[in-house]
Amino acid sequence: MSLILGIESSCDETAVALVDTDRVIHAERIASQVDEHAPYGGVVPEIAARAHAEKLTPLLEDVMAEAGASLNDCDAIAATAGPGLIGGVMVGLVSAKALAMASDTPLLAINHLEGHALSPRLADASLKFPYMLLLVSGGHCQILLVEGVGQYRRLATTIDDALGEAFDKSAKVLGLGYPGGPALEKLALDGEPTAVALPRPLKGSKEPHFSFAGLKSAVSRAHQSGDHADADLAASFQQAAVECLLDRLRMALAQHSAPALVVAGGVAANKAIRSALEGLAAEHSMRFVAPPLKLCTDNAAMIAWAGCERLALGRFDSLDFKARPRWPLDPDAETVRGAGVKA
Repeated sequence: MSLILGIESSCDETAVALVDTDRVIHAERIASQVDEHAPYGGVVPEIAARAHAEKLTPLLEDVMAEAGASLNDCDAIAATAGPGLIGGVMVGLVSAKALAMASDTPLLAINHLEGHALSPRLADASLKFPYMLLLVSGGHCQILLVEGVGQYRRLATTIDDALGEAFDKSAKVLGLGYPGGPALEKLALDGEPTAVALPRPLKGSKEPHFSFAGLKSAVSRAHQSGDHADADLAASFQQAAVECLLDRLRMALAQHSAPALVVAGGVAANKAIRSALEGLAAEHSMRFVAPPLKLCTDNAAMIAWAGCERLALGRFDSLDFKARPRWPLDPDAETVRGAGVKA
């Protein structure tokens, strides 16, 4: 059994966790920055970076104290090295480098997206490679064939907004505040999902990718018209998003097979999306796997677990590893139009 210290600081959550290779989370802490960013309706990178710097050391001390451990007990230090807001990523990665150097412990520079991609395996030891993954977070919306640690084939990505962005921006239009995704999901429970005619971008298209910018804009126009209740708009938006996901996944599953359909990322916490994906998996006689809700949003346990997976393969990183604002899981995937070039 090996013990890994994980650090996550890619966006607006400062997180630390101790996880071992037997899938035990010995201790974890997450410091939210919701209050700092709420007045601005979204994450302000400079504020996020300062908050990470202020909160990281106390979190590290609390985690070590709860676990009754020290740096000398750790077999490696894992930290998010990208992609993400570069200021925050640098805070976490530089701190991890300092800890690794001080304790003469190996460094593991973790791709934040790989943390999400492997997080279902932390919660479920029976999940084996390969599996089909829908990765839906604030900044990414991709379909990937996960063939192993570090082995990812990107089958689809978004050409503009990610689904999480569309949720948050639509919530902002509806005056739901920040963070908007969970608030919109809650409001949708009181609405009629067929009340407002909204587009399903790229549904039925031979292009395998996603697009959510037009859906978000349609919500804004419908809200400005004043003809619809906010709850109906929220429910109709969520239904349109679900249908887009199912359509794109059906295309991917028609071309690639896998024993399991897996969802990960912050938007994977949405119950309507989970339910729809579970039904899709049943249609294709696939197992459906989703991590616990606490592993969907940004957290350090998933970073530590990705470190465990890489440690088992003997993969370490040098102390001169540079933070990356962009870091695709599949660097060989073909470039797509629009914002998809970032993924």
